[in-house]
Amino acid sequence: MRIAIAILLGALLVLPVVALGMTRATSMPSTASDDDAPKQGGKPTDDEKAKKEEMPVTTAKKYSRSGYDITPLSRERVAELAKKLDPEAYRVTQKAGTEPAFCGTLLDNKKDGVYCCVVCGLPLFSSTAKFNSGTGWPSFFQPFDRAHVGGRDDGSHGMERVEIFCTRCNAHLGHVFDDGPRPTGLRFCLNGAALKFYEAKDERPPESMPATTETETAYFAGGCFWGVEHYFQQAPGVFSAESGYMQGSTLNPTYKEVCEQDDAPASGRPAGFKGHAEVVKVVFDPKTITYRQLLEGFFEMHDPTQMNRQGPDYGTQYRSGLYTVGAQQAEAAKAFVTELAAKSIFKGRKIVTEIEPAKEFYPAEEYHQDYLEKNPSRGCHIGKPWWLTQQKPAAAATK
Repeated sequence: MRIAIAILLGALLVLPVVALGMTRATSMPSTASDDDAPKQGGKPTDDEKAKKEEMPVTTAKKYSRSGYDITPLSRERVAELAKKLDPEAYRVTQKAGTEPAFCGTLLDNKKDGVYCCVVCGLPLFSSTAKFNSGTGWPSFFQPFDRAHVGGRDDGSHGMERVEIFCTRCNAHLGHVFDDGPRPTGLRFCLNGAALKFYEAKDERPPESMPATTETETAYFAGGCFWGVEHYFQQAPGVFSAESGYMQGSTLNPTYKEVCEQDDAPASGRPAGFKGHAEVVKVVFDPKTITYRQLLEGFFEMHDPTQMNRQGPDYGTQYRSGLYTVGAQQAEAAKAFVTELAAKSIFKGRKIVTEIEPAKEFYPAEEYHQDYLEKNPSRGCHIGKPWWLTQQKPAAAATK
């Protein structure tokens, strides 16, 4: 059964785990080995590594795509929060207890709203995913946000199960099974004592609301957007990374049209025609990670000296590009590329990354989003950015 659940989780993206038997799940595994790093020498030099390590270290914030702060809480903070729980909630969440079947107060709750973690307040499940499983415990077929609920192997009591927990405070929630309804086929079996319900009309406390932080948006084109999106999603301070198309002449392009854009005869194209690039839209917290730090990671991922190609992929859609939002980003992008070009990293090869003001972003089809998470056996031949190779998170530099 555990293998079946693992396959479902990997395919449906319900939990941030690809294989069971893991300890606390915090991020998806890398899709490229050290040998997959760009061969042009794009890795940071010893001097550059030292410069980054000299930066003051802060706790890197981590956000879910729905905008919630899911930075893991310290043991001390969890212990402080747990003191406020009633005995049953404490036993369930802190001692991995199980409440008696058909005894929880939320089992027959049919009101519209959100079920939050009783310890830290993080939204875990929505009433729209609740169903009557007949088991005696509140059941859901998917989480509120897949990054809010983690999964790990549980071999206790002589059984092989998958335990689910709150990714922010590590509170025990229950277990997940592969006998649920469509569309996921999963049954998240919850202890009602681990949840606090808020009706849709209720005002939720700050800890149960999205983070109130100012964000910035940046656009990066570095070949196939699958791997670039996947790695940006793992950067500290990044709210979301979304694959799409930009900088082309046509409106509402499809993937098929973008793939065929170089094949159209010049005589049939309008004046000034330009093809779209495969682009990743990154929404981030500039207080946690700066635009420059994103640039550093981006140029560690791909080879900016390849014209209209990356690795085995070739065509204008795979060009290297920085599409800037505002004068500050444009200035920072140009300065960074100039600085990079002055070094001997690329052995005389010219950087061909185009830098342009961002035009309209067209999201790619749904099957392209989170592609490497949906297809864990696939990979992209790109280098690992600094946030996957450094032990310590980099602090945001002064703008």
